[in-house]
Parts: sequence; C-alpha cells; structure tokens
Amino acid sequence: MLTKGLRDEENERINTILKQLISLTYIPENWNLDELDNQLKHLALTFESLSSFSSDELIQHLEKFHFDWTNAEQFADFLVLLSARAEESKIGLKEKAVAVYEYIQKESKTFSFDIFNKITAAKA
Repeated sequence: MLTKGLRDEENERINTILKQLISLTYIPENWNLDELDNQLKHLALTFESLSSFSSDELIQHLEKFHFDWTNAEQFADFLVLLSARAEESKIGLKEKAVAVYEYIQKESKTFSFDIFNKITAAKA
C-alpha cells in the first residue's frame, strides 16, 4: 500500500505520461510508433503488449501500476483516440477502452453519466 505522499506523486507521474500519450494521437502526419512506445514504456507497456493484452490483463496491469479512477479514464480515452487510426483499430482498442470504462463504473461504486456516455460512444 502506498502512503498518501507516494500515491500523490505516483498519480502525478501517471497523469503526465497520459497527457503526453494523448497529445501523440493528435498528430496524424507525424505518426511515430517509436515515440508512442517511448511514452508507453513509462507504464511498462509497448504498442505490441497493448495489442496482445486481453481486456482483463490490461485492467490488471493498470491496477498493478496504481491507476486511480481518473487516470484509468484518461487511459481509456487514449485507447479510443488511438483506435481511430485505421491500423490500430484492428487490435480491439475500443473494446479494451470499453472494458476499462466499465471497470471504473463497477469498481468505483459511483455512477458517472460522463463515463456512461463514453461507453455508449465507444460501442457505436
């Protein structure tokens, strides 16, 4: 169990990485898988491992790295953005994002209309 100070520090580190990952998905002209892998490695992931993980394995991985609900939601948002790219959508990123959203809804024991709407949009 992490102490509050370490938990806050870890949360901030994850938040920074997620912001960098999300910014990479907005640059279709300069798409660079190496840059994506460089950012994912901070979360002990690669694009290949992200592709090969099942939804349950991905959720376990996020738990292992102490993702809070907000960071898990941002990661699912990243998966949805990444799935918009033609090649990547074949590996089920939207389905993994939906699984993460549903995990947040269930485990946080708090219903969020925002997450509910994200689930609906991702499934559409």
